[in-house]
Amino acid sequence: MRLESIKTFFHWTAKVGAGNALNQRCGLLVTCLMLFMVEGCTLIQRASVTPVPTDTTSSQPPVIETPVTPQEEPPPPVRPRASAKEDSTKAGKLPQTGQASWYGSKFHGRTTASGETYDEEGLTAAHASLPFGSKVKVTNLSNGKSVEVEITDRGPFAKNRIIDVSHAAAKALDMKDLGTTKVRLEPLPGQ
Repeated sequence: MRLESIKTFFHWTAKVGAGNALNQRCGLLVTCLMLFMVEGCTLIQRASVTPVPTDTTSSQPPVIETPVTPQEEPPPPVRPRASAKEDSTKAGKLPQTGQASWYGSKFHGRTTASGETYDEEGLTAAHASLPFGSKVKVTNLSNGKSVEVEITDRGPFAKNRIIDVSHAAAKALDMKDLGTTKVRLEPLPGQ
């Protein structure tokens, strides 16, 4: 059918082409357009006849991607939680001496590793291994100031530090502006 249509079309263009130059140009243009349309239709027909192969050997479910809207913000940083087993097997030994740092507003209102809500104005601290709820005396060795804090979180996560104290404890130790200082940790009586 396609071949017959093309032959008929060429016979028609030959008749048109026998006239003047304008008719020849129009005939050539119409011929090109018709060839383009016929070939385009042929490609569309071939694509619809060819079945799309499916992979039946894959055992993984299809991946559905959910678009992210620009209004979404990444979740805030979360301090790693410690397990109950870790608390019982890695109890820290006191006294300890080393570097202390403090953490404040970035974590204020967030849940600590013990499950409590962090309050930067509370006298609390994060320690790598002391049991949650234990209280220790922290002494700033550069000025002699000390404060009693309760361990409610895990940390510090920076190298060569033994404790992260709250903002309020850092003010009491007069170390807030320094950021870090050398301290001594001691157990409180009855702890």
